[in-house]
Amino acid sequence: MNEALAAAAASASGLTFVDRTEGETFVTYGDVRARARRTAGALRARGVETGDRVALVFPTSPAFLEAFFGVLLAGAVPVPLYPPVRLGRLAEYLVSTSRMIAAVGARLVLADATTRSLLGKAIESSRPPLGCVTLGDLGPAGELEAEIGPGALGLIQFSSGSTADPRPVALSHDGLMAQLAALRALLPREEALPQKGVSWLPLYHDMGLIGCLLQAVYYPGPLVLIPPELFLARPALWLRAIARHRATISVAPSFAYALCAKRVRDEDLGGADLSCWQVALCGAEPVSLDSLDRFARRFGPFGFDRRALRPVYGLAEAALAVTFTPGDREVKATRVDPVRLAATGEAVDGPRAVVSVGTPVPGTDVEVRGPDGSVLGELRVGRIFVRGPSVMAGYFGQPEATASALSGGWLDTGDLGFVAGGELHVCGREKNVIVIRGANHLPQEFEEALAGVEGVRAGCAVAVGFVPEGEDGEQLLVLAERARGTGPPADDEGTVERIRRAVLSHTGIRPHTVRLLEPGTLPRTSSGKLRRNEALRRFLAGALDPPVRVGRLRVLIEVVRSALAFTRVRLGGGAGRPTSA
Repeated sequence: MNEALAAAAASASGLTFVDRTEGETFVTYGDVRARARRTAGALRARGVETGDRVALVFPTSPAFLEAFFGVLLAGAVPVPLYPPVRLGRLAEYLVSTSRMIAAVGARLVLADATTRSLLGKAIESSRPPLGCVTLGDLGPAGELEAEIGPGALGLIQFSSGSTADPRPVALSHDGLMAQLAALRALLPREEALPQKGVSWLPLYHDMGLIGCLLQAVYYPGPLVLIPPELFLARPALWLRAIARHRATISVAPSFAYALCAKRVRDEDLGGADLSCWQVALCGAEPVSLDSLDRFARRFGPFGFDRRALRPVYGLAEAALAVTFTPGDREVKATRVDPVRLAATGEAVDGPRAVVSVGTPVPGTDVEVRGPDGSVLGELRVGRIFVRGPSVMAGYFGQPEATASALSGGWLDTGDLGFVAGGELHVCGREKNVIVIRGANHLPQEFEEALAGVEGVRAGCAVAVGFVPEGEDGEQLLVLAERARGTGPPADDEGTVERIRRAVLSHTGIRPHTVRLLEPGTLPRTSSGKLRRNEALRRFLAGALDPPVRVGRLRVLIEVVRSALAFTRVRLGGGAGRPTSA
């Protein structure tokens, strides 16, 4: 990656950062490399050696680039972690961050000043030997660009944690480069100009980091970066940036397309022209045909071509992409009977649309296997296995988890899917299967029934199986957040009954228990995916609580607590260097 950055620095291209007022700051790749070389020298002077892990906790900003590439140029291993974005969940965040810092044996934590002011308890618990500092704390030093072998560890990115605690995925330098080369081969080639990208995806997530930032560096082209919290607050800002910069490529999960179709008004776009958008990738979560169709209809009058939509499939353990949809065609889907799909593993004709996510990226093999390990034919549901040069070396420091996921070069993704017409279709996660009266059901069957139910917050409900007290078998539990602006909890009875009727009508199964929750209560991963198993665990423990309301006084208290924790770390003299995995 260091060579790719050097090549990019020779171009006039670079990155544009968009702020809350839609003001823009442009940074050339040459500037990024120059700052990163100075940061690398300062890291080495501070005691960071080749192969050391350095955790990075930054929002989307030029500082993230300086830190990330500075760590790489120092010969160390960057470990991007997500910053605290939900202050109402700060206590949970600090526990999770402490665990991740400890899991990789981080030698140092780099953060921006605002984030560092809140990290004290996480640093006190994890005790990185060189502490937690800002880039400004590093001080001046000479420039450095270390020589690193292609097989060396290049990045640790944490898995999403949708079905289990996030795990540290170890990727080599050559694995990263193989992924970038495969992606480049799949994107349209323009003789005169490279692709122009816009992204609001977080840089600590594989789609934002590898698919957007590193891809733009690998094949130098302009990239516009929008902080994810700005997109969530004002989704039209994403579309306006695409039109303003005449971007040709952008990527987002299904929920983002649905959010834009629902919330963006004509006047928000001001006549923006989206005809430039050639590649609209959709991944990171199950792809909703309805969401993509509503987006295409909504923004067709603004020049958006529905043939630009490209569903894809991937996961952190494969660096990023596994399959890719061919271009210049509309989204394809196979209609299946969800009951037969889950109960017998047969993809027979029915009411549910399962979207095709295309064919394997160059150099990657994909197999759908049955319980006995045999490769299944078309329209048969099984576990998805992946093999290729971008597959992880393993989970850092977790040999048992690595042995469970990797065998003979093949990665067991834990996802369920089938092949139809030579293309992969992903159904869901095996760990999320619900067994009711001996029949298997995927949670999406029940969750899809809640779309449009009055009183339910869109995209904020989970279906899980549980065994109630006094029952012999698993029953259906639905946990759903109330729509904002609805009546008080005293009005819940009508919403609960609407949920029961919708699920019964859609699936033939009436939920045993329905619980309505305050907005923001359901636990999510750092990339925004709902954590069904964690929601169930908290429900059973009586701990499925809404986030704490945060005011200025609460923030000030947390900053003071963090400062006291840093003081205790200094007075305690730090800790010994964690053992390497």
